[in-house]
Amino acid sequence: MPRVLLIVALVALSVYALVEALQADPRRVRLMPRWLWALAVLVPALGPLGWFTLGRPTQHGVGGGTRRAIAPDDDPDFLRGL
Repeated sequence: MPRVLLIVALVALSVYALVEALQADPRRVRLMPRWLWALAVLVPALGPLGWFTLGRPTQHGVGGGTRRAIAPDDDPDFLRGL
């Protein structure tokens, strides 16, 4: 049973990493092109771990920080459209 759980966990990790690699913005993927990461993820255990540690895009952009959502009544673009 533990062997089956290990195999299921490796398959789930590989599928998750593959989907994430294919959906990532190609301009923000690190170290290798996105298509090469998609192939590397298919290598059991090492591929997904490599993606999560070396290839995954960083959480924030070059400018740093995330853009805060503002309420519609504070948004000048929204108010201009009224």
